[in-house]
Amino acid sequence: MIARLRKQEGGEAGFTLIELLVATALGVVVMGAVVSLVVGAVRYQPKISKEAGNVGTARWMLERLTHELRNGISVKEGTASRISFEGYVRHGTCGGTTTLPAGSPSIKCRITWECSTTACTRRESSPATPGAGVAKPVFSGLGSSQVFTYVPSVAAATYVKATLRLPAPTDAGQPLVISSGAALRNATLGY
Repeated sequence: MIARLRKQEGGEAGFTLIELLVATALGVVVMGAVVSLVVGAVRYQPKISKEAGNVGTARWMLERLTHELRNGISVKEGTASRISFEGYVRHGTCGGTTTLPAGSPSIKCRITWECSTTACTRRESSPATPGAGVAKPVFSGLGSSQVFTYVPSVAAATYVKATLRLPAPTDAGQPLVISSGAALRNATLGY
C-alpha cells in the first residue's frame, strides 16, 4: 500500500517513520557495543601495563643474574630460594658503584641472591666477609620462592637455572613462568 501511495504522489522518495525508528534502534545498539568495547579496553589498560612491566623487569633480572653466573667461580651456598657464589665484578670495591676502567681486571666478590614469595634481593660483599653488604631489592611480584636449581648438585654446581613464577595475569589463568640459566664458566675453567 505504501508503494502505491508513493507512485501516486509523483515519485517522492524517503523513509517511513517505521524505517527511521528501526535504523535508529540499530544505530543505538551498534554504538552501545562500540562504547562497551572502548570502556573495557580503558579499564583493563593499567593492569595490562603493570603485567608487561613485571615481565620486562623479570627478564632484566634474569639477564643480570645469568651474566653474573657466567662470571661465577663457585657456588658457596644454595637452596631453592637463595644462591651465594663467588664471581668477578667490574666495580672498584665489592658492593661499590664505581665502575673499573676498561684496562683494569675485575675483582672477586661474593654475590648473594635471595628470593621470598614476593621479591628478590641482591647483595655483594667481600669473599672474606660473606655476610656483609647491603641487600638491595631487585624484583618484586613473585608468586613463588622456589627459584634456583643446581646441576649436578649444590656442592658441585657448574650450571644454575633460575625460574621466576609470576602470579597469573587473569584470575583463572596459569602463573606466568620465565626461566633462564647459565654455566659458571670460571668454575669449569678452574679459575
